[in-house]
Amino acid sequence: MLSVHGRKPAAVVVEPVARGLLKVGLTPNVTTLAGTALTMLSSMVLIPTGHLVWAAVLSLFFAAFDMVDGTMARLGGGGTAFGATLDASCDRLTDGALFGAIAIWLIYVADAAPINVAASLAVIVLSQTISYIKARGEAGGLKIDGGLIERPERLILGLGGIALEGFGVPHAVVVSLWILLVGSVITVVQRLLLAKNDEKASQRIAPPAGA
Repeated sequence: MLSVHGRKPAAVVVEPVARGLLKVGLTPNVTTLAGTALTMLSSMVLIPTGHLVWAAVLSLFFAAFDMVDGTMARLGGGGTAFGATLDASCDRLTDGALFGAIAIWLIYVADAAPINVAASLAVIVLSQTISYIKARGEAGGLKIDGGLIERPERLILGLGGIALEGFGVPHAVVVSLWILLVGSVITVVQRLLLAKNDEKASQRIAPPAGA
């Protein structure tokens, strides 16, 4: 939802930052790679070692580059097919690193119940599935926008749960994971229905090469 409705309010902050990075010579792709590496590093190092508040703050800060790189591409005359592919691939890496690190924290630090660890792993799978439905559908000419839990909601809930737990709120991570689990299942169904009900959904497609 936020990825559809939150771009205009965020542009007030994002555009000046994007212009500044372009002036110092950074490219959108370099910004994407740097933001991805730093976000993954923050999650994988700080969460399993119990530095939850710092993990949330730094991961959210570096994840904001996901908005900046797209704005840089637009200001620079438009993005490229490779840039869009790189950006989407890096998003999947950072999502996996975040919720994988949470799973490690649940197992080795919080001594969580197995069902809660399973919920974290399920969120990883569902987050990838949500993104894949959109990518595969759009590759086939379908229009798949929106859904209850998109990447901004996923980051806010995941990092918010980590931050609250770091500030001493008990079970905040587990609660955020179960909200994400239920919301992600709903989103998968929503996106499949959008694909099914698209006017191009029944069009025949060519068989894969070699079939």
